[in-house]
Amino acid sequence: MSSTVKGIWIRTTADVCNNNRVWNGNSNKKQCERVGGRSTRLQWQDLELRLRSTWKKAKRSYHPPIRGQAILTPATPSTTIKRVFTFGKGVSQGNKAMKSLLGGKGANLAEMATIGLSVPPGLTISTEACQEYQQIGKKLPDGLWEEILEGLHFVENEMGAILGNPAQPLLLSVRSGAAISMPGMMDTVLNLGLNDEVVAGLAEKSGERFAYDSYRRFLDMFGDVVMDISHSLFAEKLENLKNTKGVKLDTDLTADDLKDLVEQYKNVYLEAKGEKFPSDPKKQLELAVKAVFNSWDSPRAIKYRNINQITGLKGTAVNIQSMVFGNMGNTSGTGVLFTRNPSTGEKKLYGEFLINAQGEDVVAGIRTPEDLEVMKTCMPEAYKELEENCEILEKHYKDMMDIEFTVQENRLWMLQCRSGKRTGKGAVKIAVDMVNEGLVDIRSAIKMVEPRHLDQLLHPQFEDPSNYKDKVIAIGLPASPGAAVGQIVFNADDAEEWHAQGKSVILVRSETSPEDVGGMHAAAGILTARGGMTSHAAVVARGWGKCCVSGCSDIHVNDAEKVLVVGDKVISEGEWLSLNGSTGEVIQGKQPLSPPALSDDIETFMSWADQIRHLKVMANADTPEDAITARQNGAQGIGLCRTEHMFFASDERIKAVRMMIMAVTPEQRKVALDLLLPYQRSDFEGIFRAMDGLPVTIRLLDPPLHEFLPEGDLEHIVSELTSETGMKEEEIFSRIEKLSEVNPMLGFRGCRLGISYPELTEMQARAIFQAAVSVSNHGIKVLPEIMVPLIGTPQELRHQVSLIRNVAEKVLSEMGSSLSYKVGTMIEVPRAALVADEIAKEAEFFSFGTNDLTQMTFGYSRDDVGKFLPIYLSTGILQYDPFEVLDQKGVGQLIKICTEKGRASRPNLKVVTYHTNLNQQNFVIRLNYSNYIELKHLFNSLSGWNLWRAWWGTFFCCILC
Repeated sequence: MSSTVKGIWIRTTADVCNNNRVWNGNSNKKQCERVGGRSTRLQWQDLELRLRSTWKKAKRSYHPPIRGQAILTPATPSTTIKRVFTFGKGVSQGNKAMKSLLGGKGANLAEMATIGLSVPPGLTISTEACQEYQQIGKKLPDGLWEEILEGLHFVENEMGAILGNPAQPLLLSVRSGAAISMPGMMDTVLNLGLNDEVVAGLAEKSGERFAYDSYRRFLDMFGDVVMDISHSLFAEKLENLKNTKGVKLDTDLTADDLKDLVEQYKNVYLEAKGEKFPSDPKKQLELAVKAVFNSWDSPRAIKYRNINQITGLKGTAVNIQSMVFGNMGNTSGTGVLFTRNPSTGEKKLYGEFLINAQGEDVVAGIRTPEDLEVMKTCMPEAYKELEENCEILEKHYKDMMDIEFTVQENRLWMLQCRSGKRTGKGAVKIAVDMVNEGLVDIRSAIKMVEPRHLDQLLHPQFEDPSNYKDKVIAIGLPASPGAAVGQIVFNADDAEEWHAQGKSVILVRSETSPEDVGGMHAAAGILTARGGMTSHAAVVARGWGKCCVSGCSDIHVNDAEKVLVVGDKVISEGEWLSLNGSTGEVIQGKQPLSPPALSDDIETFMSWADQIRHLKVMANADTPEDAITARQNGAQGIGLCRTEHMFFASDERIKAVRMMIMAVTPEQRKVALDLLLPYQRSDFEGIFRAMDGLPVTIRLLDPPLHEFLPEGDLEHIVSELTSETGMKEEEIFSRIEKLSEVNPMLGFRGCRLGISYPELTEMQARAIFQAAVSVSNHGIKVLPEIMVPLIGTPQELRHQVSLIRNVAEKVLSEMGSSLSYKVGTMIEVPRAALVADEIAKEAEFFSFGTNDLTQMTFGYSRDDVGKFLPIYLSTGILQYDPFEVLDQKGVGQLIKICTEKGRASRPNLKVVTYHTNLNQQNFVIRLNYSNYIELKHLFNSLSGWNLWRAWWGTFFCCILC
């Protein structure tokens, strides 16, 4: 039997409560005022505390319910959407599966509480509440504040303290937490609830220095995050005070110093905003909740989501927790750790710890922290419990975890856990080790490694580190591995601007902040003077696979003069610097780089992926050397050989191409093509030898002819062509004028070249077939596939196929041999996809060139899209860059239609897809037995082609069937 009082179901059994009543603060307050007349605020708060303590003691007699027995839980009507969820040790209204609703932080706090870890009690406001807040004009939805206060009562009962009560003060943290981790991008407020009265009460309990240190931190953070007062205004006051007192560290300031600083900070509010600091704790809480909601749409958060292609989220949750303090002296501290080394994957706790500090001191890089081993020495019991908790969390989540914790007077509190960001090397080792340890199976391990992780594995390294040892000017912390070389810049805007100009840059900062993410993403490497291995720079760089050296105390960064000072060396903006993110070395000058080697763990991981993958993986290779490397690394053929790249291999070749372009008559053109024939034949022979027994797809000449002309102004081009071809200047000018195009991408290229100049297609076909017969006569198995580019009509393909087959017949007859080969086309023009049934009558295979297909479907020039694409992404017009993530509704539908119509006409049609610039590609195309194309998330069928994507950078191909 149960009863409902104020929306709370109460179990009537004695083990829940000694009576069937629930004390309700609001109703009892009114009764107190009616019976006793006026009460002072302090008298009321003391009475409130005593009543809550009585109820708290009764509630702690809770035992697990028997089957069918009602339990203490909110009695929310089914028509009401719950927006506030509470949690505390051993009890929680949420769990880890509710990440989309509670955010990653809120869901994991609830989960840690449920499994019995020491989590400060708190409440989470859902992401749906944030979404509603944004939709109704950035106002708290009706009833939400009352729900927050009800959740606050739960926290007060758990802690035996009350927000705003000087006698028993409760301080809160207010943190953001989206469903997908966005480290440092949204806002946090700590020590909320302090004012002049509360800080005096806190000082009586915990000492003046601690109390006023907490107060000045709160004034700074609240002003910056909530009131939009620049942090620099507070930092200036702090630095001036330290200089006046002759101290270097914040911890050297006395309680009286901090009292003075608090008054200065309060004056900052008046000077900057023209209003006083809001002293009402409830008002502070309301403003902080709104600030966290508002931070969802801050420029830095939007940029971070765009860079990382994070879409489809409702907003951020808000996590309100009781504060625990790491700055209560030498028995307290705060830290951040990973349950395994995120850079190498080594199974060992990896993190940092600061004694007498709060969490923001670690992640913000304000103080350079100590290694976690320091905690093992100075707080052995708390460290032992931390180790046990880490093991519990790894087994529970079956993943490497990123954990934030605080020790308050030797008591450990777990503040956050989430899946830890890791480098490519770390991701693969962790996945392999966890399979060997029996924590996960092979399929789960494969899903733990993202495509970008494999991309990172191929970061360049320095060719010979011993060669630069005398050029090392400083050593910092090896925050993110790899090597980077670039020209130094000192702010994020310059990094983005220089990167857009094609320059490699190293971003140098005293420490990075979330406002720097654009520049960090553009930079080849990042160097900071302050901050540790878990600072903002380190975490973000590791997540992106950027080389980073942090906490380099030997350097002094002068942003105003844009110089880097190391000892007696002064390095100016634009000078070259090299970073070794694996050792922390900072090297003056430009050092040569080399590609990395693959480890045994990678080989093991890729063998697992090969066991379950559904796609064949082929490489693009344009030279015999490329083909040899591809074969050595497991390619199952050449999916794309771009014949035009062969023409740039030597001056003689490019001159012959230019002669062909400038030729006016077929006879002149044939002379030039006869010069090119042996070059192409030789290259094809080398590729066929390397790919013995594997298919090689060769694309006939595709680019516009202007790409083969010299660079420079018109006079220079004419002069060089006159020298190379022997033609008169007037003839060159006339030829250039005739061939000039307004839009070359849609102009004279692809099959249009072969149709206009049949001798060009004939030369390339002859080179292919002569090379194939030549190497096959030496026992090499050759499987050539000739691809005609940019087909839009079946008539175009029919013309080219006829030429190719005629040449094949002649060559095979001349050389007295036979050969099996295929002729197909690349589907790049939307019209070709729509008439695929007709085209398939001529083509033995289709290859989808999604770069041009995307350009023509959207009507976007890839070369010019940068002028408007950032606006499209930031305003939500597009969710992804369509040149990075395949557009499913448009381009994907064309692929689906093309495949179905092509197969209807030619059932044995082979289908291949090519993708360009897939560094952040999340989708692959898969064909099942019913001939239906579905677009599946990449990580559901992660396989060896990821490695090839990494090796070949901007191009790969997958055989679908």
